[in-house]
Amino acid sequence: MEQFQIETAQNISIAQNTAHLGDRILAYIIDTLIIVIYYVLMFWLLLALDVEPGDSWAIYLLMSLPAFLYYFLMETFMDGKTIGKHFMGIRVVKLDGTKPGFSSYFIRWILRMLDITLTSGGIAVFTILIRGKGQRVGDIAAGTTVISEKRRVFLRDTLLRDLPSNYTPKFPQVTVFKDNEMQTIKNLYDNARRNGNHKVILSLNNRIKKVTDITSDLQPMEFVDIVIKDYSYYTQQL
Repeated sequence: MEQFQIETAQNISIAQNTAHLGDRILAYIIDTLIIVIYYVLMFWLLLALDVEPGDSWAIYLLMSLPAFLYYFLMETFMDGKTIGKHFMGIRVVKLDGTKPGFSSYFIRWILRMLDITLTSGGIAVFTILIRGKGQRVGDIAAGTTVISEKRRVFLRDTLLRDLPSNYTPKFPQVTVFKDNEMQTIKNLYDNARRNGNHKVILSLNNRIKKVTDITSDLQPMEFVDIVIKDYSYYTQQL
């Protein structure tokens, strides 16, 4: 699982984990099984209805459209996911972390024929391995990638921050907060930074200053981060 940095319009750097190749392959297998099951049920239905041979080709083309458009429709209406991607916890996003548009999904779907269908996935696997950022040819053309939504738990995901031994706190006023309040602040801050939501960080900045009477010229993201670290410092001293 590789990690890459994206820069949002608010100049916030966000670390994203690209989906593991194994997860993408398993998602592909799940989706393929779903498509195969659909075709089996479709043929069974046509046989059961005893459709005239002269009409069957037109009905077949019409009924096969959902399977043919499966990836395009699923990713468009399921926020970058197919059923397989949902089960594997992965999702298609733009390289800047935003939600892809109709054209991005369409480009990925069209180039899937080159990436996967015609080469049995050979080009896709080769491109993902050498390109970095988890991109196959369709992703490169569409400016997208596939990220993992599975979270890995580190010390920074708990209330405490991993501070250097010589850390010097700046705002002793942060001790007015309770543990559950600071945990809420930290969760909101981490999620907002991960998703590039500058409005949430700005709201936290204003709320903290109002409660603590702190005056600071630091940027909102830096200020909130220091507040969390300072609280962690004073908590560790208890």
